[in-house]
Amino acid sequence: MNKIQHINVGGYPFSINEDAYYKLDQYLVRLNNHFSHSDGAKEIMEDIEGRIAELFKEYMQGGSIVNMDHVNKMIQVMGTPENLGTEEEGETSSGYSEAYYRTGKRMFRDPYDKKISGVCSGLAHYFGIEDPTWVRVAFVFFGMWGFGILLYIALIFILPEAVTAADRLAMKGKTINIQNIAEKVEEEIAEMTEHFHEWRDKWKRKKKKF
Repeated sequence: MNKIQHINVGGYPFSINEDAYYKLDQYLVRLNNHFSHSDGAKEIMEDIEGRIAELFKEYMQGGSIVNMDHVNKMIQVMGTPENLGTEEEGETSSGYSEAYYRTGKRMFRDPYDKKISGVCSGLAHYFGIEDPTWVRVAFVFFGMWGFGILLYIALIFILPEAVTAADRLAMKGKTINIQNIAEKVEEEIAEMTEHFHEWRDKWKRKKKKF
């Protein structure tokens, strides 16, 4: 008899068959071990689990129990630690080249490239416009008649902010798998560290002047 377990993945409760639970648990243990020494290991695992929860809800289609088929499909999409880094340079696991600027899969506000709320940069990602300045110019132009201002305010409330690494990958039209999530988190942590060091150096130089 296949017993039912009750678990929490990415902040969402699920009921899961015992055999599927065992395979999922082993998969998460391997991921934890692989990323344990990475910068932002906690954030990487949180974003991965959040994406796993999204996939389970998509696969279940209103069903009540996660089964082995759902877990196998999820692993096929997300990838395994053993396969990390095996793709050809410049390609994702889906085989598409990164040489061109992608259009987004989902529309978000970009909190990492914003002047006010990230609406313009989010729209630029979605429509494949490399420089969000053009979108900002368009809003200023239409804002002369009031339409641009009203639309911008509406989009602030309508569009969700790209909070997780998975959100920011979807915003840029990139494959959401364990490799890309980990690389995105590590990249953002490196950028934050660099900005902190720049701010610290500027503060030290100002302090010496006084």
